[in-house]
Amino acid sequence: MKSQLSARPLALKVSVTALMGAGLLTSASVWAQAAPEKTEPVETVVVTGVKASLIKSLAIKRTNDQVVESVVADDIGKLPDNNVVEALQRVTGIQVTDRAGGEVGTLSIRGMPDVQTTWNGRTIFTASGTQVALQDIPSTLVRQIDVYKTRDASQLETGIAGQVDVKSLRPFDFKGSKISLSARETYLDPAKKGNPQLSGMLSNRWQTGYGEFGALVNLSDTKTKYRNESVTPGAMVPFASPNAAEDPAGYTPLQRIFDNSVWTPGTRTGLPTAAGSTLDFNGKAYPYYLSRDAVFQSDLQGERERPSANIALQWKPNSDSVYTFESMYNGYRNKAFNKLLFSFVDWWGDLGSNPAGSITTFPGTNIIQSRTVNNVYGFNSGDYTTSATDSYVYALNGKWDLGDRLKLEGDVSYQTSTYHSEFTATRIDRVAPSINVKFNDGNNNTAFHFNNDADLTDPSKWNVAQFFDNANRNKGSAATASLAGVFDADWGALQTIQFGARFDDRKASEANRTQSAALNRNLASLGPEYSIVNSSFGTAISDVPRSWVEPNAYYIRDHIDDWRKLYNSVDANFQTTDQLRLQKTFDVDEKTTNLFLMGNTQNDLFGHRLRGNFGVRYVKVKTDMSFYKVDPTTKAVTATGASKSTSKLLPSMTLIYDPTKDVVLRFNYGETLRRPGFGDLNPVYQLADDVSKVGYGSGSGGNPDLKPTQSKNLDLTAEWYFQKDSALYGTLFKRKIDGLVVPLRRKVHVDPANDPFRNSTSGGDHTNGYDYVINSPTNASNGTMKGAELGLIYFPKWLPSALDGFGIQASYTRLTSSQNVPEVNDAGDIVSQLETPFFGVSNKSYNATLAYEKGPVSARLSQVWRSGFLASNEAALFANPIGIWRHPEKSVDMQISYKINDNTTLDISGVNLTNEVQQAYYHFGTAGNAQLTNFGTLQIGRSVAVGLRWKL
Repeated sequence: MKSQLSARPLALKVSVTALMGAGLLTSASVWAQAAPEKTEPVETVVVTGVKASLIKSLAIKRTNDQVVESVVADDIGKLPDNNVVEALQRVTGIQVTDRAGGEVGTLSIRGMPDVQTTWNGRTIFTASGTQVALQDIPSTLVRQIDVYKTRDASQLETGIAGQVDVKSLRPFDFKGSKISLSARETYLDPAKKGNPQLSGMLSNRWQTGYGEFGALVNLSDTKTKYRNESVTPGAMVPFASPNAAEDPAGYTPLQRIFDNSVWTPGTRTGLPTAAGSTLDFNGKAYPYYLSRDAVFQSDLQGERERPSANIALQWKPNSDSVYTFESMYNGYRNKAFNKLLFSFVDWWGDLGSNPAGSITTFPGTNIIQSRTVNNVYGFNSGDYTTSATDSYVYALNGKWDLGDRLKLEGDVSYQTSTYHSEFTATRIDRVAPSINVKFNDGNNNTAFHFNNDADLTDPSKWNVAQFFDNANRNKGSAATASLAGVFDADWGALQTIQFGARFDDRKASEANRTQSAALNRNLASLGPEYSIVNSSFGTAISDVPRSWVEPNAYYIRDHIDDWRKLYNSVDANFQTTDQLRLQKTFDVDEKTTNLFLMGNTQNDLFGHRLRGNFGVRYVKVKTDMSFYKVDPTTKAVTATGASKSTSKLLPSMTLIYDPTKDVVLRFNYGETLRRPGFGDLNPVYQLADDVSKVGYGSGSGGNPDLKPTQSKNLDLTAEWYFQKDSALYGTLFKRKIDGLVVPLRRKVHVDPANDPFRNSTSGGDHTNGYDYVINSPTNASNGTMKGAELGLIYFPKWLPSALDGFGIQASYTRLTSSQNVPEVNDAGDIVSQLETPFFGVSNKSYNATLAYEKGPVSARLSQVWRSGFLASNEAALFANPIGIWRHPEKSVDMQISYKINDNTTLDISGVNLTNEVQQAYYHFGTAGNAQLTNFGTLQIGRSVAVGLRWKL
């Protein structure tokens, strides 16, 4: 079967007989086995392109013991999308979000984001993280992506959501020599830039006196110039009434209420929003109003490059063994200039003679819909980030047939990954005469203008203020060895026994630095090269200023040595370039040992085949940790350490029943783990100052005692292959998850020596300590995720000849999630439990694709959609509902390929053709909605690409 399905991806040959018998193939073999040669003639249908890709994905789904979905390249290096994440968005049960910069940013399987990512079955990661950035793997290097929603004992145990295995090309995938070249140009809006993508593959195989050899080289480079535009209102805070007679003693009309003895920031539902709601001031009730503390807009323009390479060498000395050496490099380079305009809208000192006339409210509420604020302070910030990732994987694999009954596979690999970034931000500030703002303009957008928007572009109106200068470096490496085997036992119902061992030594470390100082110079006095003005901002999303001046971050970065010396001249504590050093924050060395044993069975039930596998996987993890703390005053470094060891026994069971030749029923039970992120283990506090003036700062600190989260997973699947190229399938599933990591808040008092904002070197008040609310992760939550999936691939046979190339790919997913989140008092003691949905889970999602395959034309038109979902929680500092919810999200995409001749194909594609935006709002329970508590709007933009592929 493998020889037919994968030897020629350009012209997939699907045997009707083979497909009807595909259920005979199981994952009992360590690698795919070739079907016995057929001497009798078989009916063969040759299909290519989109249809071939979908048919092969069905064959993979049917022959695998686990619940698996696949995306298969319909030509050499030709996935249906520009990157791996976008290629997965049409897979049943997968939801994607965070579209920005011309690509999708986040992927979840059945609502869960912790996906185990592998390359040809090997764990891969980015730097100190536990997952790889799948966007960094270009589609041109990929021949197939498998999404495992269930796992048996022979597979990796991590990743509660599932496993995404990215398979690359190897020389033995082809019968002989292959050459492939492709070039693509993608136009991104609103960046209005063209972006090139080039790739090439060369592969060949040779028969020699020492066996058969093969070699493959695959190279790719993608460049993208992008632009993200967003407008956001700030958080809600309470204000005194605009009527002087209703103000408490000592308050002026519309004065912001900072006193936390009067109101409690950060409650789940925020403060009441009904008109006439009151707060208690010294035993007397006074009405209050809710409004936003600020408005801001971001114009982020960047340039991203992803170079990548894959090399594979194969040797088959005889029919009983094959060796594969392969190496992969993927890189990431990004330069981004974020032009931020930020204005406070909470000042009350100059309201004129009619404060009530300066506001309007939403009917029936105390929420201010629009207001005019005079003498308002604001700043623009030129934020410039450069970042780079370099990841390398080297692997050697061997497969051996030892006699007729035993097969072994050994694999050793080593990988390294480094991520480095530098962030600089220069602020300029001013006090504007006035600003007029509508927090919701009727379309859930925020609109505002100043008294004279022209002043926004005049450098002489701005003072150069703070400069923030940060950098970090994250590193990761892993050495891994595994040996697995399958023994053809043939002991009655027990057909084969699988066994294996795996050892992994993973290392991770992080280091950073940070500093800041203020200059207080007029921007124009520095010279014209130090300022830059953007243009044409946000024309599709909101009525806001289209241009404003920023410090020229490009010029500053190119002359960074001089810029640091300038700030050092006014603040001796600000370090120049020659003095800068990164300070390591943690080192982790984690050793993992795995052993597994699994038996594969086959019986008859009511005259039909019943297969199964039953196994157990033993996992032992030993983690050694070192943490580093820097004294803010003396700069002395203190190192502390911790160690922990955990072990788990994870059973699995799969039953597969074929009640008819066209129907497959599956029952899967398995247990999987989510290990803590390495950064979550670091207990050293990372503090943030009280910039909102609520009376305390904020911060975070890890927990070295975190344990793995464990999930018990049940799946029941039915698949109906009603014709050779079509199927209808559905799944019911449930995940019972114990030991979820959630942040717990507690208030701590930090003494001056450990306070970076109030120690003697910071210039702050170092006579007293200060309170901080610290978030620390802990295994304090349990949850349940359950749902249903329905999928369809259908190519009708009854259509007239003009339409007989049409087909449908569609799926629908329904999810329900619930977890308990503990609530704590100021001391960090748990006082109650709250039931909430999981973050990032849409209750409903679907994708619908109309495919067409006829003659030289191959096409898709698709829409993916997901319902609104809880994206995150706001910092517990404000008066709005704490949850940040996303509006429903969708994308309409298209791909068209035209085969000019046997060697050349023209491709045209488009993403987000309807130019959707991403919006959010504050909400919890019955509090908050898109109109009253809107949060922000991001312009995603659309893209259109034209490509040419040539092969020989």
